[in-house]
Amino acid sequence: MKNRRLTLATRPGSFIKKSDFKLEVDDLPPLKDGEFLIKTLFLSVAPVMKFYMLDGAGIENPMQIGDTMRGRGVGEIVESKNPDFQVGDIVQGKHGWQEYVICDGSTYHMMYKVNQQGLPYSTALGVLGMTGFTSYFGLYTIGELKEGDNVLVSAATGGVGSNVGHLTNIKGARAVGLASTDEKCQLLIEKLGYIGAINYTKDNVSERIDHFFPEGIDVYFDNVGAEILDIALTKLRRYARVVCCGRISQYSDRENTDYYLKNWHKIGGTRSKMEGFFIYDFEKEFPTAEKEMAQWIKEGKLTYQEDVLEGLENMPIALNRLFERKNVGKQLVKIS
Repeated sequence: MKNRRLTLATRPGSFIKKSDFKLEVDDLPPLKDGEFLIKTLFLSVAPVMKFYMLDGAGIENPMQIGDTMRGRGVGEIVESKNPDFQVGDIVQGKHGWQEYVICDGSTYHMMYKVNQQGLPYSTALGVLGMTGFTSYFGLYTIGELKEGDNVLVSAATGGVGSNVGHLTNIKGARAVGLASTDEKCQLLIEKLGYIGAINYTKDNVSERIDHFFPEGIDVYFDNVGAEILDIALTKLRRYARVVCCGRISQYSDRENTDYYLKNWHKIGGTRSKMEGFFIYDFEKEFPTAEKEMAQWIKEGKLTYQEDVLEGLENMPIALNRLFERKNVGKQLVKIS
């Protein structure tokens, strides 16, 4: 059986190119005792993947030229010599950018069985996977969301941000999202649970925040960093919480990753806190979050948005869409 995979051919520049990768075709070896073979169904796409490609990026260990590109996927077990993983099981974990992956159940691939309770398998990489868990624990645990809170969310139509509006509503709070186009702003209000939206490419962001939240914000869910974060710091209410989830505005250009905040003093002045987090710190709580969010989806309280391309060869295009602000919701690639 043949396996197609994308390997790292060169370090990327400001934008991802197909030539940064090499398509390789290998023969799959026979399974050893304890191993199982997974056929990939969907691959996840996330901004952090670009950091994996850089040399000394400070996130995990940098990839080496020739390595299979890292990434999470969901797939079906098609052959097994491991009693804990049966043929037909659907699993999620570190597949890498490839059509098949051989695992032995060790912690490296972090494979766990998917129980989507009647929902599409793709949700295991989105709203009921690491992306959704990031929204859930970022908002509820790090953001300490309370009933009546005012919540501001950047990159609100992205994979993480697209879940935060409804998660805010469920707890009796209200959210305003920032997006790059009028169409995305309309989507935030009509489908994603936001009470208002700000087009940061043409609106005066500071004035629009004041319009929606004249008394200030209690939670800022930051996915972009840089200038938008600086503005948000000036809008904090006393004891506000800033959730440091991502900084995609600084990922594209490696020479311009540093932005020096001008308004740090607002944290101390408002007795607020600013906190980052690593989603795997909450791994033991994933089943609880998955069960709760799945129930909310079935009840119509939580909707989700997926942006799906098809074909392993389109993974570089899908990754670039994140930095070109083209995706709406969780970016995925279906492996045919």
